[in-house]
Amino acid sequence: MTDVSSEQDHRSAAVVNLVGVAMMATVTYAGVQWIYNTQPTAQQQEYKRKSAALVETLQVERRTWTPTLSVLGTVRAAQEIQISPRVRGQVLSLSESFAPGQMIQQGEVLLQIDPADFENTVFIRRSELEQVEASWRIEQGRQSLAEQELKLLGDSIDEVNRALVLREPQAASLKSQLNAAKAALDRAELDLSRTQLTAPFSAQVLRRSVNVGSQVQTGDDLGQLVGVDEYWVMAAVPVRNLRWIQFADRSGDGSSVQLSDAESWGPGVVRAGQVSRMIGSLDEETRLARVLITVPDPLGLQSDVMPLILDTIIDVRIECRPIDDVVRLPRDHIHEKETVWVMAGDKLEIRTAEIAFRDSKYAYIRNGLDDGDEVVVTTLATVADGVLLRKVGSVSQDSESESADPAAAQALQGSRNSKETAAAFSSAATTAAAGDAT
Repeated sequence: MTDVSSEQDHRSAAVVNLVGVAMMATVTYAGVQWIYNTQPTAQQQEYKRKSAALVETLQVERRTWTPTLSVLGTVRAAQEIQISPRVRGQVLSLSESFAPGQMIQQGEVLLQIDPADFENTVFIRRSELEQVEASWRIEQGRQSLAEQELKLLGDSIDEVNRALVLREPQAASLKSQLNAAKAALDRAELDLSRTQLTAPFSAQVLRRSVNVGSQVQTGDDLGQLVGVDEYWVMAAVPVRNLRWIQFADRSGDGSSVQLSDAESWGPGVVRAGQVSRMIGSLDEETRLARVLITVPDPLGLQSDVMPLILDTIIDVRIECRPIDDVVRLPRDHIHEKETVWVMAGDKLEIRTAEIAFRDSKYAYIRNGLDDGDEVVVTTLATVADGVLLRKVGSVSQDSESESADPAAAQALQGSRNSKETAAAFSSAATTAAAGDAT
């Protein structure tokens, strides 16, 4: 009987505990809902930056500037010929200078073709001429006698017979034979002179394709020479930039040019040239204009300069015509839509620039900047007219960034406090309920 009563008391206590836990959970849930429903709502407020951006500036000046156009050019020979014989025969000797890479002076003998046959021809043609000259002298004597006989006859002979008596047809025939004999001798002597091939100008030998003993024919390719007095550089230039280049004419020289090849010559080494003329057609592949630049003493034979190598591509810097009353600004400081950032007082001002010319480093601005303007050269996170600026090194009196509405900050802090209270209350209720259940 006692055991049954004890079991009933235990069940009653368990029921009471469960009811208590359920009531506590209900009260806790109701309290949390009330807190969330009655907490203040944080409003999003506009944030304003009151501090000025720290920048560096570049003061510009308007004046006359001389821009430089940087392009690429290819080295070409100004004088180049292929050595070919004009007579046939066997090569008897070659000049030691007639070898690839060697220098040859104008008029120097390159090779000698066997002259024996040509000397014999000259001897024969001279003999033929002497025979005709002898016949001509005899004929002149006969004509003298004929004139004496004609004087004895008086005027009784007509003009036709008169010409026959004076032997005019025989004289004309011998005269033509004499001229032909002289021409034949001249031709034989000319062929004899052509057995020696000489350099038509001071040159460098690029290649040789003949040796002593070779049998050569008229027109054979025996070698190649290039003149050493001057080289050409063919530069490719955009058509829009041609108006800034000065071409040589009767009134003056062309634009000055600096040539460089850092890979071959080393950094900082330059050579001088001059713009001569423009080639009257565009390159078919690049559609660029071609400008011819002359370079004297290309191999440095008369001065201590680096030699040019044919067919190499080198850097070309052409000094353009001066541009009056413009501002020169590094190209990095030109922004989208051709704009520049100017510090006007303590605020940013965005201006549109009218650019007259661009070279590899600078933009030359005709309108948009005035003398003494300070261009902002620092990258800005916020770009808009009126943004506050201060230069590096100046003392800032601006306050730090803060919210525009203090009440919003208080509401935000109240919201955070309410959430923390609700979380703590919920945690405590849960812990208590778990203890009672145990």
